[in-house]
Amino acid sequence: MTGKSSYVRPRCGMIARFILLTAVALLVWWVLWFMFMGSLMSLEELNATIGPAMGTAEGSATWPLLPAWPTLQPLVELLLDTPQFFVMFWNSFKIVLPSVLGQLLLGAPAAWALSRIRFRGRKALTTVYIALMLMPFQVSMVPNYLVLDQLGLMDTLWAVILPFTFSAFPVFIMLKGFDAVPRTLLEAASIDGAGYFRTFFSIGLPLGLPGILSALVLGFLECWSAIEQPMTFIKDESLWPLSLYLPQIAADKLGLAMAASLMMLIPAVLVFLFGQKYLELGIQSTGIKE
Repeated sequence: MTGKSSYVRPRCGMIARFILLTAVALLVWWVLWFMFMGSLMSLEELNATIGPAMGTAEGSATWPLLPAWPTLQPLVELLLDTPQFFVMFWNSFKIVLPSVLGQLLLGAPAAWALSRIRFRGRKALTTVYIALMLMPFQVSMVPNYLVLDQLGLMDTLWAVILPFTFSAFPVFIMLKGFDAVPRTLLEAASIDGAGYFRTFFSIGLPLGLPGILSALVLGFLECWSAIEQPMTFIKDESLWPLSLYLPQIAADKLGLAMAASLMMLIPAVLVFLFGQKYLELGIQSTGIKE
């Protein structure tokens, strides 16, 4: 009897955890379902359901699980009748791709040097990187503005690309990934005559790949959804990224806003699904100790 009760208790605990996690997951997925169904609703139905919450109608706001009359009108209007959307969509990629590439080319060597090369002031420099990583954008906004203005880069895409490229956060993530590389392997490479560069390219990059890809995935998500940086440094609306398009949609175009939100979410979801495995490996590598 005792053995049976001890078997039932763990199963009850597993069931309770499953129910709790399922409830939390449904709360998260409800937002996505809300947005997806909203992109399939007509403007009249949106005004009747959430119009009171948006100030476009009177009464109390409600939200049905499924649209009464599904329609592709919001998506058609967005994809066929809104050229501004495609301009901003392309602007987002013109900002994100150079920023992520710059984080790889500059962040990986910097993280390797801080992780595996012993030099005077290394710990102090690492502390500075951590401090810069913890600073919100509002703290560095004025110095960035002054530097970019002196360089003549204000109101250009480079005004957003360069601060992201020299961000300290990717360096910190890659640093933790490189810390998991066994030092005995580096010593063996040194005995074989491998220098710093060969060790970095032959050992550091392959073994530190989870941390590198984790940093790049997080960098993509950060750049893709950035609002404050382009709003501060870019005044020309023709250069605005997609993240600044959604706030410009009028309240009487709820269907267009839902469709635009869905289209903006797709690249981020695809990148996250591709890099989810590497994110998990990167997190695991931070806890490995030699």
